[in-house]
Amino acid sequence: MKKNCCSFCGTQLKNSMVDLGLSPIANEYIEKENLDAGQYYYPLNVMVCEKCYLVQVAAYRTPENIFSNYKYFSSFSTSWLAHCKEYVDMIVERLGLDESKKVFEIACNDGYLLQYFKPHNIPVLGIEPAANVADTAIKKGIEVETVFWGKETAEKISETHGRADLIIGNNVLAHVPDINSFVEGLRLALNETGTITMEFPHLLKLMQLNQFDTIYQEHFSYLSLSTVEAIFAEHHLKIYDVEELSTHGGSLRIYAAHRNNREFEKSQKVSEVLEQEIHFGLREIQTYTAFAECVKRIKRESCKLLIEIKEKGGSIAAFGAAAKGNTFLNYCGIGKEYIDFVADSSVEKQGLFLPGTRIPIVSPDEIRKRKPDYIVLLAWNLKSELTELLADTREWGCRLITFIPRVDVF
Repeated sequence: MKKNCCSFCGTQLKNSMVDLGLSPIANEYIEKENLDAGQYYYPLNVMVCEKCYLVQVAAYRTPENIFSNYKYFSSFSTSWLAHCKEYVDMIVERLGLDESKKVFEIACNDGYLLQYFKPHNIPVLGIEPAANVADTAIKKGIEVETVFWGKETAEKISETHGRADLIIGNNVLAHVPDINSFVEGLRLALNETGTITMEFPHLLKLMQLNQFDTIYQEHFSYLSLSTVEAIFAEHHLKIYDVEELSTHGGSLRIYAAHRNNREFEKSQKVSEVLEQEIHFGLREIQTYTAFAECVKRIKRESCKLLIEIKEKGGSIAAFGAAAKGNTFLNYCGIGKEYIDFVADSSVEKQGLFLPGTRIPIVSPDEIRKRKPDYIVLLAWNLKSELTELLADTREWGCRLITFIPRVDVF
Protein backbone atom coordinates (compact mmCIF):
# COMPACT_ATOMS: atom_id res chain seq x y z
CA MET A 1 0.00 0.00 0.00
CA LYS A 2 1.13 3.55 -0.68
CA LYS A 3 -0.48 6.83 0.16
CA ASN A 4 0.23 10.27 -1.24
CA CYS A 5 -2.33 12.18 0.81
CA CYS A 6 -2.64 12.89 4.53
CA SER A 7 -4.49 10.10 6.34
CA PHE A 8 -6.42 12.67 8.39
CA CYS A 9 -7.20 15.71 6.25
CA GLY A 10 -6.49 14.40 2.74
CA THR A 11 -3.95 17.09 1.81
CA GLN A 12 -1.30 16.00 -0.68
CA LEU A 13 1.95 15.07 1.07
CA LYS A 14 4.92 17.02 -0.25
CA ASN A 15 7.38 17.43 2.63
CA SER A 16 9.71 14.71 3.94
CA MET A 17 10.77 14.87 7.60
CA VAL A 18 13.31 12.06 7.35
CA ASP A 19 14.03 9.29 4.85
CA LEU A 20 15.47 6.16 6.50
CA GLY A 21 15.81 4.32 3.21
CA LEU A 22 14.62 0.74 2.77
CA SER A 23 13.85 -1.28 5.87
CA PRO A 24 12.28 -4.67 6.71
CA ILE A 25 9.19 -4.81 8.90
CA ALA A 26 10.61 -4.08 12.36
CA ASN A 27 8.83 -6.95 14.13
CA GLU A 28 9.22 -9.50 11.32
CA TYR A 29 11.72 -11.75 13.12
CA ILE A 30 13.34 -14.59 11.18
CA GLU A 31 13.15 -18.26 12.08
CA LYS A 32 16.32 -20.36 11.74
CA GLU A 33 14.95 -22.45 8.87
CA ASN A 34 14.28 -19.25 6.89
CA LEU A 35 17.72 -17.68 7.29
CA ASP A 36 18.59 -18.34 3.65
CA ALA A 37 15.27 -17.01 2.35
CA GLY A 38 14.73 -13.47 1.16
CA GLN A 39 12.96 -10.75 3.07
CA TYR A 40 10.95 -7.81 1.78
CA TYR A 41 12.21 -4.28 2.39
CA TYR A 42 9.99 -1.21 2.25
CA PRO A 43 10.62 2.54 1.96
CA LEU A 44 10.66 4.22 5.36
CA ASN A 45 10.13 7.81 4.33
CA VAL A 46 8.32 9.94 6.90
CA MET A 47 6.22 12.82 5.56
CA VAL A 48 4.57 15.78 7.27
CA CYS A 49 1.27 17.33 6.22
CA GLU A 50 1.63 21.06 5.63
CA LYS A 51 -1.99 21.67 6.67
CA CYS A 52 -2.58 19.64 9.86
CA TYR A 53 1.06 18.71 10.65
CA LEU A 54 0.29 15.02 11.02
CA VAL A 55 3.60 13.16 10.61
CA GLN A 56 3.12 9.83 8.82
CA VAL A 57 4.91 7.14 6.85
CA ALA A 58 4.58 7.54 3.10
CA ALA A 59 4.44 3.81 2.32
CA TYR A 60 3.37 0.90 4.46
CA ARG A 61 2.08 -2.65 4.64
CA THR A 62 -1.49 -3.36 5.69
CA PRO A 63 -1.97 -3.91 9.44
CA GLU A 64 -3.19 -7.46 8.75
CA ASN A 65 0.32 -8.26 7.48
CA ILE A 66 2.00 -6.79 10.56
CA PHE A 67 -0.17 -7.54 13.58
CA SER A 68 -1.84 -10.89 12.88
CA ASN A 69 1.05 -12.87 14.45
CA TYR A 70 2.80 -10.40 16.71
CA LYS A 71 6.02 -11.02 18.68
CA TYR A 72 5.70 -8.17 21.17
CA PHE A 73 4.37 -9.19 24.59
CA SER A 74 3.96 -6.23 26.95
CA SER A 75 4.29 -8.24 30.17
CA PHE A 76 8.05 -8.83 29.76
CA SER A 77 8.85 -5.31 31.01
CA THR A 78 8.56 -4.99 34.78
CA SER A 79 8.67 -1.20 34.65
CA TRP A 80 5.82 -1.16 32.13
CA LEU A 81 3.73 -3.43 34.34
CA ALA A 82 4.31 -1.11 37.30
CA HIS A 83 3.27 1.84 35.12
CA CYS A 84 0.04 0.07 34.17
CA LYS A 85 -0.90 -0.94 37.72
CA GLU A 86 -0.35 2.64 38.84
CA TYR A 87 -2.60 3.84 36.03
CA VAL A 88 -5.41 1.44 36.94
CA ASP A 89 -5.35 2.40 40.62
CA MET A 90 -5.40 6.07 39.64
CA ILE A 91 -8.16 5.90 37.01
CA VAL A 92 -10.48 3.78 39.16
CA GLU A 93 -10.37 6.45 41.86
CA ARG A 94 -10.43 9.44 39.48
CA LEU A 95 -13.50 8.27 37.55
CA GLY A 96 -15.19 6.46 40.42
CA LEU A 97 -15.27 3.17 38.53
CA ASP A 98 -17.06 0.25 40.14
CA GLU A 99 -18.77 -3.05 39.28
CA SER A 100 -21.52 -1.23 37.36
CA LYS A 101 -19.07 0.29 34.85
CA LYS A 102 -17.53 -1.13 31.67
CA VAL A 103 -13.91 -0.81 30.55
CA PHE A 104 -12.66 -1.48 27.01
CA GLU A 105 -8.99 -1.63 26.08
CA ILE A 106 -7.99 -1.41 22.43
CA ALA A 107 -4.83 -3.39 21.64
CA CYS A 108 -4.95 -5.15 25.00
CA ASN A 109 -1.97 -7.32 24.03
CA ASP A 110 -1.43 -10.13 26.57
CA GLY A 111 -3.68 -8.64 29.26
CA TYR A 112 -0.80 -6.68 30.80
CA LEU A 113 -3.14 -3.85 31.91
CA LEU A 114 -6.66 -5.25 32.14
CA GLN A 115 -5.49 -7.83 34.69
CA TYR A 116 -5.19 -5.04 37.25
CA PHE A 117 -8.92 -4.26 37.03
CA LYS A 118 -9.81 -7.75 38.28
CA PRO A 119 -9.24 -6.99 42.00
CA HIS A 120 -11.71 -4.09 41.59
CA ASN A 121 -14.34 -6.43 40.06
CA ILE A 122 -14.82 -4.05 37.14
CA PRO A 123 -16.03 -5.72 33.90
CA VAL A 124 -13.45 -5.44 31.12
CA LEU A 125 -13.23 -6.27 27.44
CA GLY A 126 -10.03 -6.41 25.42
CA ILE A 127 -9.75 -5.82 21.68
CA GLU A 128 -6.63 -7.39 20.18
CA PRO A 129 -6.02 -8.27 16.51
CA ALA A 130 -3.04 -10.58 17.11
CA ALA A 131 -4.54 -13.99 17.91
CA ASN A 132 -1.33 -15.41 19.41
CA VAL A 133 -1.10 -12.52 21.86
CA ALA A 134 -4.83 -12.46 22.59
CA ASP A 135 -4.65 -16.14 23.64
CA THR A 136 -2.33 -15.18 26.48
CA ALA A 137 -4.82 -12.57 27.72
CA ILE A 138 -7.70 -15.06 27.48
CA LYS A 139 -5.75 -17.53 29.62
CA LYS A 140 -5.63 -14.83 32.30
CA GLY A 141 -9.44 -14.83 32.36
CA ILE A 142 -9.87 -11.69 30.25
CA GLU A 143 -12.59 -11.57 27.61
CA VAL A 144 -11.06 -10.58 24.26
CA GLU A 145 -12.44 -9.81 20.81
CA THR A 146 -9.78 -10.74 18.25
CA VAL A 147 -10.38 -7.99 15.72
CA PHE A 148 -9.00 -4.68 14.43
CA TRP A 149 -10.57 -1.56 15.89
CA GLY A 150 -12.44 0.89 13.69
CA LYS A 151 -15.90 2.30 13.06
CA GLU A 152 -17.51 -1.02 12.07
CA THR A 153 -15.94 -2.93 14.96
CA ALA A 154 -17.09 -0.26 17.41
CA GLU A 155 -20.66 -0.51 16.14
CA LYS A 156 -20.71 -4.31 16.53
CA ILE A 157 -19.11 -4.28 19.98
CA SER A 158 -21.50 -1.57 21.19
CA GLU A 159 -24.44 -3.74 20.11
CA THR A 160 -23.18 -6.88 21.83
CA HIS A 161 -21.40 -5.46 24.90
CA GLY A 162 -22.93 -2.02 25.36
CA ARG A 163 -20.96 1.23 25.46
CA ALA A 164 -17.94 1.77 27.69
CA ASP A 165 -17.48 4.13 30.61
CA LEU A 166 -13.74 4.03 29.99
CA ILE A 167 -11.91 3.26 26.75
CA ILE A 168 -8.15 2.75 27.02
CA GLY A 169 -5.60 2.76 24.23
CA ASN A 170 -1.91 2.55 25.10
CA ASN A 171 0.53 2.93 22.20
CA VAL A 172 -2.08 2.06 19.59
CA LEU A 173 -3.18 5.41 18.14
CA ALA A 174 0.06 5.62 16.14
CA HIS A 175 -0.46 2.07 14.82
CA VAL A 176 -3.60 2.67 12.73
CA PRO A 177 -3.54 3.60 9.03
CA ASP A 178 -7.14 4.89 9.03
CA ILE A 179 -7.01 7.24 11.98
CA ASN A 180 -10.43 8.73 11.19
CA SER A 181 -12.18 5.36 11.39
CA PHE A 182 -10.30 4.56 14.60
CA VAL A 183 -11.29 7.78 16.40
CA GLU A 184 -14.86 7.63 15.11
CA GLY A 185 -15.00 4.16 16.64
CA LEU A 186 -14.00 5.65 19.99
CA ARG A 187 -16.90 8.09 19.78
CA LEU A 188 -19.41 5.41 18.88
CA ALA A 189 -18.36 3.04 21.68
CA LEU A 190 -18.12 5.64 24.45
CA ASN A 191 -20.90 6.17 26.98
CA GLU A 192 -22.29 9.73 27.02
CA THR A 193 -20.57 10.40 30.35
CA GLY A 194 -17.50 8.27 29.65
CA THR A 195 -13.80 9.03 29.27
CA ILE A 196 -11.17 7.94 26.77
CA THR A 197 -7.51 7.75 27.76
CA MET A 198 -4.85 7.31 25.10
CA GLU A 199 -1.09 7.10 25.58
CA PHE A 200 1.27 7.67 22.68
CA PRO A 201 4.89 8.75 22.16
CA HIS A 202 5.05 12.53 21.93
CA LEU A 203 6.32 13.85 18.60
CA LEU A 204 7.91 16.75 20.47
CA LYS A 205 10.17 14.36 22.41
CA LEU A 206 10.95 12.33 19.30
CA MET A 207 12.34 15.44 17.65
CA GLN A 208 13.96 17.02 20.71
CA LEU A 209 15.78 13.79 21.64
CA ASN A 210 16.53 12.45 18.13
CA GLN A 211 14.39 9.33 18.66
CA PHE A 212 14.32 8.41 14.97
CA ASP A 213 14.50 4.70 15.80
CA THR A 214 10.87 4.84 16.97
CA ILE A 215 10.01 5.21 13.29
CA TYR A 216 9.03 1.90 11.71
CA GLN A 217 6.36 0.42 9.47
CA GLU A 218 3.85 -0.43 12.18
CA HIS A 219 3.92 3.19 13.39
CA PHE A 220 1.81 4.85 10.73
CA SER A 221 1.63 8.22 12.54
CA TYR A 222 3.81 10.34 14.88
CA LEU A 223 1.65 12.51 17.03
CA SER A 224 1.63 15.96 18.57
CA LEU A 225 -1.08 17.09 20.97
CA SER A 226 -2.21 19.84 18.60
CA THR A 227 -2.80 17.40 15.74
CA VAL A 228 -4.50 14.80 17.94
CA GLU A 229 -6.75 17.52 19.35
CA ALA A 230 -7.77 18.47 15.80
CA ILE A 231 -8.48 14.84 14.88
CA PHE A 232 -10.60 14.27 17.98
CA ALA A 233 -12.48 17.55 17.43
CA GLU A 234 -13.33 16.45 13.90
CA HIS A 235 -15.08 13.46 15.48
CA HIS A 236 -16.94 15.49 18.11
CA LEU A 237 -14.61 14.57 20.94
CA LYS A 238 -12.74 16.99 23.20
CA ILE A 239 -9.43 16.54 24.98
CA TYR A 240 -9.95 17.86 28.49
CA ASP A 241 -6.68 16.90 30.18
CA VAL A 242 -3.19 15.66 29.38
CA GLU A 243 -0.24 14.25 31.33
CA GLU A 244 3.39 14.10 30.28
CA LEU A 245 4.89 10.65 30.90
CA SER A 246 8.44 9.29 30.85
CA THR A 247 7.47 6.05 29.10
CA HIS A 248 8.84 5.26 25.63
CA GLY A 249 11.22 8.19 25.76
CA GLY A 250 8.47 10.72 26.50
CA SER A 251 4.76 10.13 25.97
CA LEU A 252 1.45 11.89 26.45
CA ARG A 253 -1.64 10.52 28.15
CA ILE A 254 -4.73 12.35 26.94
CA TYR A 255 -8.17 12.35 28.54
CA ALA A 256 -11.08 12.84 26.15
CA ALA A 257 -14.88 12.92 26.32
CA HIS A 258 -17.83 13.69 24.11
CA ARG A 259 -17.81 17.33 23.03
CA ASN A 260 -21.16 18.05 24.69
CA ASN A 261 -20.11 16.54 28.02
CA ARG A 262 -20.05 19.52 30.40
CA GLU A 263 -18.73 17.53 33.35
CA PHE A 264 -15.14 17.90 32.14
CA GLU A 265 -13.58 21.30 31.49
CA LYS A 266 -10.27 21.72 29.68
CA SER A 267 -7.35 21.81 32.11
CA GLN A 268 -4.53 24.35 32.04
CA LYS A 269 -2.11 21.51 31.28
CA VAL A 270 -3.57 21.13 27.78
CA SER A 271 -2.73 24.75 27.00
CA GLU A 272 0.75 24.35 28.49
CA VAL A 273 1.66 21.38 26.29
CA LEU A 274 0.23 23.07 23.20
CA GLU A 275 2.40 26.10 23.97
CA GLN A 276 5.49 23.87 24.29
CA GLU A 277 4.81 22.52 20.82
CA ILE A 278 4.37 25.96 19.31
CA HIS A 279 7.54 27.23 20.98
CA PHE A 280 9.55 24.31 19.55
CA GLY A 281 8.18 25.01 16.09
CA LEU A 282 5.77 22.13 15.48
CA ARG A 283 3.54 24.48 13.49
CA GLU A 284 6.36 25.33 11.09
CA ILE A 285 7.36 23.06 8.20
CA GLN A 286 11.05 23.98 8.39
CA THR A 287 11.28 22.45 11.89
CA TYR A 288 10.41 19.07 10.42
CA THR A 289 12.58 19.24 7.33
CA ALA A 290 15.65 20.11 9.46
CA PHE A 291 15.30 16.92 11.52
CA ALA A 292 17.03 14.69 8.95
CA GLU A 293 20.46 16.25 9.61
CA CYS A 294 20.27 15.25 13.29
CA VAL A 295 19.57 11.66 12.27
CA LYS A 296 22.52 11.53 9.87
CA ARG A 297 24.83 12.82 12.58
CA ILE A 298 23.84 10.05 15.02
CA LYS A 299 24.44 7.45 12.30
CA ARG A 300 27.96 8.71 11.68
CA GLU A 301 28.86 8.92 15.38
CA SER A 302 27.42 5.49 16.19
CA CYS A 303 29.27 3.72 13.39
CA LYS A 304 32.49 5.53 14.31
CA LEU A 305 32.30 4.28 17.93
CA LEU A 306 31.63 0.66 16.97
CA ILE A 307 34.44 0.68 14.40
CA GLU A 308 36.87 1.98 17.04
CA ILE A 309 35.84 -0.76 19.49
CA LYS A 310 36.26 -3.52 16.90
CA GLU A 311 39.58 -2.13 15.69
CA LYS A 312 40.83 -2.54 19.27
CA GLY A 313 39.59 -6.13 19.45
CA GLY A 314 36.56 -5.49 21.65
CA SER A 315 33.48 -7.73 21.65
CA ILE A 316 30.00 -6.23 21.45
CA ALA A 317 26.58 -7.67 22.31
CA ALA A 318 23.19 -5.97 22.49
CA PHE A 319 20.22 -6.18 24.84
CA GLY A 320 16.59 -5.81 23.84
CA ALA A 321 15.39 -7.18 20.48
CA ALA A 322 13.07 -4.19 20.19
CA ALA A 323 11.51 -2.89 16.99
CA LYS A 324 13.24 0.43 17.55
CA GLY A 325 16.56 -1.39 17.61
CA ASN A 326 15.83 -2.94 14.24
CA THR A 327 15.15 0.46 12.70
CA PHE A 328 18.40 1.76 14.14
CA LEU A 329 20.56 -1.17 13.04
CA ASN A 330 19.19 -1.35 9.51
CA TYR A 331 19.40 2.39 8.91
CA CYS A 332 22.95 2.59 10.25
CA GLY A 333 24.11 -0.55 8.46
CA ILE A 334 25.17 -2.23 11.71
CA GLY A 335 25.11 -6.03 11.53
CA LYS A 336 26.92 -9.16 12.71
CA GLU A 337 30.28 -7.67 11.84
CA TYR A 338 29.81 -5.44 14.91
CA ILE A 339 27.29 -7.14 17.20
CA ASP A 340 27.67 -10.83 18.06
CA PHE A 341 24.20 -11.43 19.47
CA VAL A 342 21.25 -9.67 21.07
CA ALA A 343 19.83 -10.91 24.39
CA ASP A 344 16.14 -10.57 25.19
CA SER A 345 13.98 -11.69 28.10
CA SER A 346 11.07 -12.64 25.83
CA VAL A 347 11.09 -16.39 25.24
CA GLU A 348 8.94 -15.73 22.17
CA LYS A 349 11.92 -14.03 20.50
CA GLN A 350 14.74 -16.27 21.71
CA GLY A 351 16.01 -18.53 18.95
CA LEU A 352 14.89 -16.11 16.23
CA PHE A 353 17.00 -13.61 14.27
CA LEU A 354 16.63 -9.86 13.83
CA PRO A 355 15.01 -8.75 10.57
CA GLY A 356 17.51 -7.51 8.03
CA THR A 357 20.69 -7.90 10.07
CA ARG A 358 20.08 -11.59 10.97
CA ILE A 359 21.72 -11.09 14.39
CA PRO A 360 20.73 -14.06 16.62
CA ILE A 361 18.42 -13.48 19.60
CA VAL A 362 19.41 -15.40 22.72
CA SER A 363 18.56 -15.71 26.40
CA PRO A 364 20.13 -13.14 28.77
CA ASP A 365 22.07 -16.09 30.25
CA GLU A 366 24.31 -15.96 27.18
CA ILE A 367 25.71 -12.63 28.36
CA ARG A 368 27.13 -14.24 31.49
CA LYS A 369 28.59 -17.09 29.46
CA ARG A 370 30.29 -15.01 26.77
CA LYS A 371 31.13 -11.90 28.82
CA PRO A 372 31.16 -9.21 26.10
CA ASP A 373 33.23 -6.05 26.57
CA TYR A 374 30.30 -3.81 25.60
CA ILE A 375 26.51 -4.16 25.55
CA VAL A 376 24.39 -1.89 23.35
CA LEU A 377 21.00 -1.13 24.92
CA LEU A 378 18.75 -1.14 21.88
CA ALA A 379 15.68 -0.64 24.09
CA TRP A 380 17.08 2.64 25.41
CA ASN A 381 13.67 3.62 26.80
CA LEU A 382 14.25 0.92 29.45
CA LYS A 383 17.72 2.21 30.28
CA SER A 384 17.23 2.32 34.06
CA GLU A 385 15.61 -1.11 34.20
CA LEU A 386 18.26 -2.71 31.97
CA THR A 387 21.18 -1.03 33.74
CA GLU A 388 20.01 -2.57 36.99
CA LEU A 389 19.41 -5.93 35.32
CA LEU A 390 22.94 -5.93 33.88
CA ALA A 391 24.68 -4.59 37.00
CA ASP A 392 26.67 -7.80 37.45
CA THR A 393 28.36 -7.33 34.06
CA ARG A 394 30.54 -4.68 35.71
CA GLU A 395 32.39 -7.54 37.39
CA TRP A 396 34.32 -8.26 34.18
CA GLY A 397 34.58 -4.60 33.16
CA CYS A 398 31.71 -4.55 30.67
CA ARG A 399 30.44 -1.12 29.64
CA LEU A 400 26.98 -0.18 28.35
CA ILE A 401 26.21 1.90 25.26
CA THR A 402 23.18 3.93 24.18
CA PHE A 403 22.94 5.86 20.92
CA ILE A 404 19.75 7.85 21.56
CA PRO A 405 19.51 10.81 22.11
CA ARG A 406 23.29 10.84 21.63
CA VAL A 407 26.18 8.38 21.80
CA ASP A 408 26.87 7.51 25.43
CA VAL A 409 29.26 4.92 26.88
CA PHE A 410 28.86 4.33 30.62
